[in-house]
Order: sequence, then structure tokens, then C-alpha cells
Amino acid sequence: MNGLAMYTTIRPEGGDDVVARHAPLVKRIACHLINRLPASVQLEDLIQAGMIGLLEAARNYDEDQGASFETYAGIRIRGAMLDEIRKNDWAPRSVHRKSRMVAEAVREIENTHGRDARDYEIAEALGITLQEYYSILQDASSNKILSFEDMGNGEDSMLDNVSDGAPGILDGLQREDLRRLVAEAIAGLPERERLVMGLYYDEELNLREIGAVMGVSESRVSQIHSQAVIRLQARLAGRADLF
Repeated sequence: MNGLAMYTTIRPEGGDDVVARHAPLVKRIACHLINRLPASVQLEDLIQAGMIGLLEAARNYDEDQGASFETYAGIRIRGAMLDEIRKNDWAPRSVHRKSRMVAEAVREIENTHGRDARDYEIAEALGITLQEYYSILQDASSNKILSFEDMGNGEDSMLDNVSDGAPGILDGLQREDLRRLVAEAIAGLPERERLVMGLYYDEELNLREIGAVMGVSESRVSQIHSQAVIRLQARLAGRADLF
């Protein structure tokens, strides 16, 4: 069932006009996200999930909260799409496990030497070749997506790593506190990783476009992005005391 058909089946009472008026917003958000996702993610799946988010927004919107309906709906639509992506996680468990191993190696090296962990040092710590390390980064790239907030959600998120071994540490954590902490960590990344993160999240360029800016291949940008996210996970896991 496509998004519009689903709308006609489960549209909310009294919400027909607002949902119909904002249906193009669903497609716009889906088209924006699909360019940043693996080919296994289908546009139609995102649109269907987004329509559910729009319907929920129409049911639950409270104008007294101050936000416009479009702003509120955009958040709910995008959240529904991300939930759909995570529910159908395409990354094998081995990818998550290897990402955690890399993060642990980065954390140990940086704690020991007091500087950025270098590629060859991470590979040596894992007992693998540099090429094998880059392959891990390439595999991990598919499940490191989208935004600062998204880094805090899902099975292998930054927040999950921060909170490991410290039950309740995130109770009462405000979104702005997380954004500040992540922004500080990004500012401390090596120059190339910081540039990729800025172009991807702030400028919203895709990996191919970033490769053109930096003069490297799309796959190399993907590796740099994965390494940056894993490095951030490692560093944030070591800063739980800030909460």
C-alpha cells in the first residue's frame, strides 16, 4: 500500500485537510534522506513510514506548545522514517561488533598516548592489516547516518556507548547538552575527519559531493566518516562524568 492509499484508509477524523496539505512534505523529507542512505533502503518504504508520522502528528499536535504544525510534523515524519530504517537494520551483527572493537582500540590508544589514534596503530591493536581495517570502516559506514540527534539513537549509538556500565546516567539529559558535547568532540577530531563531518552534517552534502570537494573517492570519504563517528563514540564513552 502506498503512502496516499494508506492515508485514505487511516486518515484521522477532522485531520483530512492538514494531512493532505502536508503530504508533499513527506515526499520531500524522504527524497532528502534517500540520497544519504544505502541502495537497500527504498524510497516508497520511507514515504509509507513518513505518512504514519504525519498522521500521528495530525492527531497529537498542540498549537499551545509554540511550534508550527509544519515544524512539529517534520520532526515526527523524519523520526518515523528513521525508526523504519532501524527496525529493518541491514547491518549484520558482526558489523556492530567490529565497530565496537575499533572504538575500544581507539579509546585505549588515545588514553595511552594522549593524541589522536592513527590508522596503522588501530590496525595493529586489532591484529589486522591496514586494508582489513579500512574494510571494517567501509562496512560500518552504512549504519552511521544522518544527524547529531541520530547518533544518540539505535542499537550501536553514541549514547548507548556513553551509558554502558552506568545505569541511569542519561536521566534528565537535555538535547542541548548532547549537542554541546558532540560539537565539542567534533571540534577535537583530526582535520580531515572534522571537515567530512562538517560537510556532511552542516552543509548536508552527500559522500560523492564531499569526495569532489576533497579530491578523494566516495569510498574514501565513507571510510573517513566512519572513522570519525567511531572516534567520537570512543571519546564520548570516556566522558560520562560530564553528565
